[in-house]
Amino acid sequence: MTETEVLSPASISGIPASQEAIAAPVRKRPKPGERREQILQALAAMLEKPGADRITTAALAAHLGVSEAALYRHFASKAQMFEGLIEFIEQSVFTMVQQIVGRENAEEDRSAVDGTRQAARVVSLVLQFGERNPGMVRVMVGDAIVFEHERLQARMNQFFDRIESTLRQCLRPAAGALGSQAPTVEAQVAASVLTSFTLGRLQRYARSGFRRIPTENLEASLALMI
Repeated sequence: MTETEVLSPASISGIPASQEAIAAPVRKRPKPGERREQILQALAAMLEKPGADRITTAALAAHLGVSEAALYRHFASKAQMFEGLIEFIEQSVFTMVQQIVGRENAEEDRSAVDGTRQAARVVSLVLQFGERNPGMVRVMVGDAIVFEHERLQARMNQFFDRIESTLRQCLRPAAGALGSQAPTVEAQVAASVLTSFTLGRLQRYARSGFRRIPTENLEASLALMI
């Protein structure tokens, strides 16, 4: 049921091998976009440390071995760096969600789709993503962005609203198939419970120092709710 990355020639650019030892080393410049990716990877790595304090641009620059000015050549602010992480979370999770929902609906008669199975897979996907990306979890639950720009928390709220909406869409046909008199209401309630469960598991993972994994006893837990 359960379901988010060298060659050494004898001479370089016409310099004989005998002169290589005295040739000045050339510092390789990052490719376009490469430094930006390195900054985001470093920020995520620093967030993975249990009990990490609020990350400053000075600390991030020191971690990378560059100046703070170098960071601001790629990002206008620290909030923009966190937005880069949020974009990664959104793209990674919702690309996979669409594969779950879209593929199964394409392969089966929509009226016969097992919506409860889809909902369970969506919850599992989000929790597995968090388990594999602990630094991202601190962004998802708001711990890392609590003192940053409010738009960051609003964006993460929208992320979980989208998850809840997806779960509601999965569960409504199942409620109707079971003869519910109010399938929309029942699906909405169930989707809200599952979303709260997902967020709670991620919060526990972050606040336990990444010791309590979010997928712990997941199949049994979902069986009680769906």
